[in-house]
Amino acid sequence: MSAALTILQAGPAMTIQDLGRPGYRALGLTHGGAADPTALHEGAALLGQDPNCAALEMAGSGGSFEADQDIRIALTGAQMQVNIDGEPIAWNASHLLPAGAKLTIGGARDGAYGYLHVGGGFDVKPVMESRSSHLAAGIGALLQSGETLPLGTDKGGETNLTLPRDSRFGAERVRIVASMQTDAFDDATRARFTETTFRRDARANRMGARMDHDGEGFATGGQLTIVSEVITPGDIQITGDGAPFVLMCECQTTGGYPRIGTVIPCDLPIVAQAQPGAALQFEFIDLDEALAAETRHRDTLAALPKQRQPLLRDPARIRDLLAYQLISGVVSATADPFKEDKT
Repeated sequence: MSAALTILQAGPAMTIQDLGRPGYRALGLTHGGAADPTALHEGAALLGQDPNCAALEMAGSGGSFEADQDIRIALTGAQMQVNIDGEPIAWNASHLLPAGAKLTIGGARDGAYGYLHVGGGFDVKPVMESRSSHLAAGIGALLQSGETLPLGTDKGGETNLTLPRDSRFGAERVRIVASMQTDAFDDATRARFTETTFRRDARANRMGARMDHDGEGFATGGQLTIVSEVITPGDIQITGDGAPFVLMCECQTTGGYPRIGTVIPCDLPIVAQAQPGAALQFEFIDLDEALAAETRHRDTLAALPKQRQPLLRDPARIRDLLAYQLISGVVSATADPFKEDKT
């Protein structure tokens, strides 16, 4: 019988996410998927499975969970307080969650979105070739306390592995490329935009993140005459009050606000994981630099399985220490190891 995970207590904004639904933009549906796709690749590396396996995305804080069988889990993304039956466990690592044990995940410490991965992924019904919830499009829903989620078949067995912490948490530099209306902003406005240190506004979700800043807003001539046209995640719209608004994974497919630039895909998780009040500064790069950055990022994701390391645990904090084989044999302190034993 397949394993299942029960949500004992749901956090305020938990959804099932995979890598999204490419190819439906012409039908009015954006890509969606995890707000931080890098976290899905990290979880897949820790569990030795496909990065598109569905995971549980937790915005701001997690919840409590219980499995009906022994299962493997991994924790990535924004670091959150976490324990199994009261014993703290490491983030950015894989673990065994025993049947009946209580996994408790608290608030985020250094980001906005944390991820709970399970061996085999969450086996919820696909919609349009994806298991991702897309709340703006009415696909899926926020997870609730008491729900039981089926798990796929886990083909792996390793646990107690960890990955180095990625630099996207707390990063301030966000690279952007020119967008459709970049040239409509005069040189002075573009220079002021890149010289400004923005603060991630508390008004942010999977559709977009508003950038707060000191000083006057940004604007371009003819701002009110722009015809609605296709937009993509990463576009930075300048809204009516002059504040930049970075479009995220569940943004709409068309819009009429001018776009001063577009965040390159590999830097969009920096914006997604920025906590309210976090400083961000945008930097224009050309398309060749952007393509090179994307290539390096993909190579880094592909190499994640080689970055795994054994998770070292402090014996003083292991509650079930007697269950571990700490000594595999004994030797004599006085016997000559080169003398033949004739007994």
